Amino acid sequence: MRVSEFWRLMEDEFGARYARSLASDLILTAIGGRSAIEALEAGVSPREIWHAVCDVQEVPASRRLGKDLKPKG
Repeated sequence: MRVSEFWRLMEDEFGARYARSLASDLILTAIGGRSAIEALEAGVSPREIWHAVCDVQEVPASRRLGKDLKPKG
């Protein structure tokens, strides 16, 4: 996953404004107690960060691939 895809998913799920706020304010223990922005800057995989955000925010599996994609299987 590219960083641009991470931001698309964040904005699809949370809206453009809240996505940026969430990415800077939410501390994710699954990625070392960092915010999503800090983790991106540290080189953590955008996919790993996205999954950590989804877990904490309880995003259902049906919405984790974004608006245009449907889960396989």
